[in-house]
Amino acid sequence: MFEGRRVLAVVPARGGSKGIPLKNLRTVGGVPLVALVGQVVRAIPGIDRAIVSTDHEEIARVAEESGLAAPFRRPGNISGSIIGDFEVLYHALTTMESLDGVAYDIVLMLQPTSPSRKPEHVEQTLSRLVTGDFDAVWTVSETDSKGHPLKQLVVSDSHDLEYYDERGAAIVARQQLTPLYHRNGIAYAFTRDCLLLQKTTKGRRSGAVIIKGPVANIDTELDLEWAEFLQQRENRS
Repeated sequence: MFEGRRVLAVVPARGGSKGIPLKNLRTVGGVPLVALVGQVVRAIPGIDRAIVSTDHEEIARVAEESGLAAPFRRPGNISGSIIGDFEVLYHALTTMESLDGVAYDIVLMLQPTSPSRKPEHVEQTLSRLVTGDFDAVWTVSETDSKGHPLKQLVVSDSHDLEYYDERGAAIVARQQLTPLYHRNGIAYAFTRDCLLLQKTTKGRRSGAVIIKGPVANIDTELDLEWAEFLQQRENRS
């Protein structure tokens, strides 16, 4: 338990990834992405139950070898490429409460495609959810100024160039930009009510844990190379 609250960790890892086939079984530092999550979970005593939500037998096997449970297979109707996190988490929570005969107060989502995760990131996310009385807490990273909406441009079919947002014309230095953040997938925490009653992953009141420094989020082969580089750099430090 974490601060007297029962915690269920859900690792979403479907088998049908498009950009990188069987992405969740690809390795960083010689360890499959889904197994890296298992390593982190083992270092967090506050997690009561940690399961993988997958539709793929090999992913389930590798997850179990890393210490994650695979007590069910995700149904096909919530295993497609355009299924949102809510549907997967709602299914996992309701299924596990039925199987285990208990109510889970907090649900963690730990995506295998974010291998920069450390146990302290997850514990900070849990702590912020509880101490801040939030419905949901997401880890985020600051968006590089080059990706700021006021720095973006639109090119028409006839090659005309325009600002995405006309306010961008007034930006001459990055210091003028308000810092913005994006989800990095390292950790999400939700109250039971957020998922079952509010039926959302955002919640009426949401908080953030800002992760400093570079992180990897795996969508492409280049992302995998970046993740390997970050791990090698950390190993040398």
